[in-house]
Amino acid sequence: MKLIIAKNYEEMSQISAQIVLSKTYINTRVNLSLTAGNTPARMYEILAEYVPNRDYFKHVHFYNFDEIVLKNEKFGLTMQELYDQFYTPCAIDKDNIHELDADNYHNYDTLIELDGGLDLILIGIGADGHFCGNIPQFTKFENETYKIVFEEGSETFKMVESLTSKSPTGEVVTFGPKTVMNAKQIVLIANGKHKAEIIKEALKGPVTTDVPSSILKLHPNLVVVLDADAASLL
Repeated sequence: MKLIIAKNYEEMSQISAQIVLSKTYINTRVNLSLTAGNTPARMYEILAEYVPNRDYFKHVHFYNFDEIVLKNEKFGLTMQELYDQFYTPCAIDKDNIHELDADNYHNYDTLIELDGGLDLILIGIGADGHFCGNIPQFTKFENETYKIVFEEGSETFKMVESLTSKSPTGEVVTFGPKTVMNAKQIVLIANGKHKAEIIKEALKGPVTTDVPSSILKLHPNLVVVLDADAASLL
């Protein structure tokens, strides 16, 4: 594991953007899976300065690693955020976007394998230790890409519902731990004091499904990029 502690969120975002860009400078196909949400927001703003209409990005392909299915929407929450934050501002060719959804998740690991595997997956960490859609009470380390269905009204459904102003169906599809660990490189990013305790548990504690992200430290090519606040308990 390589640990990089940045002085603040801006520097963490700059470093994360540089890691993503470093994967694009080779001439062969590159397969990336990048997180959406608040943590990578500034990273995407930085990438928008370098990506649009650049030849070195034409061979880069993208795979969303989870999806929260929404009622009466073309895309789920993750894809909507990725389009808003990255795909549209960076003018990513639609042919280079490979959507994971509730219909194709059964075959998604095969698709990734046929495409040459993931060169990089960049993920965040939840306050409960989840990564992608691998929530503590639902996670099995042997899972490849799978679907979870939350009952309407359950605590987990309410948590999912709180992430969007739109109506979720209760279905979530996600890369399982096995899919993530098969990537050639994993980059874990986190910022803020509210992430300090779970970062400590994930990186220094036992490997357990109670803290799903604890398995990530077993990957031979894990890079952890934190701001000083997130790293304050290490």
